[in-house]
Amino acid sequence: MRDSSNAPAPRRHWLSPPVILSACLVLLGAGGSLLIRAYFVHGGQRLWLSTMIQVSGWPLLLPPLYISLLLRSRKDGGVVADCLLPPGLVGAAAVLGALFAAACFAYSLGSRVLPLSTSSLLQATQLTFNAVSGVLFAGLRFSPFSVNAVVLLTVGPAALGFAPSSEKLAGEGPAAAYWTGFFECVASAALLGLVLPLVEVAMSRYGRRSGPAASRVPSSYATVMQIQAVMGAAGTTVCLAGMAIAGDFQAIPREAAAFGLGETNYYLMLVFGAVSWQLSNLGIMGLIVCSSSLLAGIMMALVLPLAEVLAVVFLHEEFDGVKGIALVLSLWGFVSYLYGESAQKTAEPRRSGDLDSSTCCPLMA
Repeated sequence: MRDSSNAPAPRRHWLSPPVILSACLVLLGAGGSLLIRAYFVHGGQRLWLSTMIQVSGWPLLLPPLYISLLLRSRKDGGVVADCLLPPGLVGAAAVLGALFAAACFAYSLGSRVLPLSTSSLLQATQLTFNAVSGVLFAGLRFSPFSVNAVVLLTVGPAALGFAPSSEKLAGEGPAAAYWTGFFECVASAALLGLVLPLVEVAMSRYGRRSGPAASRVPSSYATVMQIQAVMGAAGTTVCLAGMAIAGDFQAIPREAAAFGLGETNYYLMLVFGAVSWQLSNLGIMGLIVCSSSLLAGIMMALVLPLAEVLAVVFLHEEFDGVKGIALVLSLWGFVSYLYGESAQKTAEPRRSGDLDSSTCCPLMA
């Protein structure tokens, strides 16, 4: 019989209020990728700085996190320290935060070369890597619809590499630069697809407090914010080291003065970019903790059409037939997964405790 301490967490209700809130946060943060691309388009060159934008918004979580922990400790009659994450989970989150920073750095490398409409399609392949990692590490089982979704979300972006493209023929650089950015974005998607399931595994394996009254860390939004804060702090540390080595701190004033949109807009872009990415990161973490890593990956794929529209409207990028085919195949895969998930939910026998508080992710529990 399997050890219950290492068993996967019970299946949470996928339409609970915290899951809906998390999905909305991901949508609100959809503009983060646009700001990263705009940074490079208008003269930005600092790779570690653009990576810092993607991970450094975690201090915004500290006030609501403190209030949440204080209310929870008063409700339970304990102290705030009793509501903190176990040391093992903190360590795992820190390691995953460093890996997430590496994924963001690879994304910055690709975004410097590729238009947003192309890089966002390539990022959709994270769902494929997410599913494979889920099978290997989290015990995920494929349904026929999941297999169909993975295949379509792989074939769609692959069309960008093996069919003629405007970026390769008359775009912003030689074909070698296109291919470099292509594989850098795929590498970013692969790392991201590895990190998301491992967060779920870490919650299952290390989310248990020690002591005579040991209990599993509840899937509350206080837990979500703590994990995100730890991962953000670890990722920020990696970025600060990279910025120091690359000389970014000395280069920022010069880059701001020469920025195409003006010095003030340069700093505003950094601030709003960090806020947008933090909203998205918090929403993704909420989906993982309160539902599953696969749903988080699916939600990120859902943001794909919005990124395409933003790129065409604000950056005036060309949307050719190859991108259209890739987009249709990716959306087809997304719809296939949702249909399969809905059919599976309908076929499953209703359990009396399906909506029990132990299987949902309360906001302030």
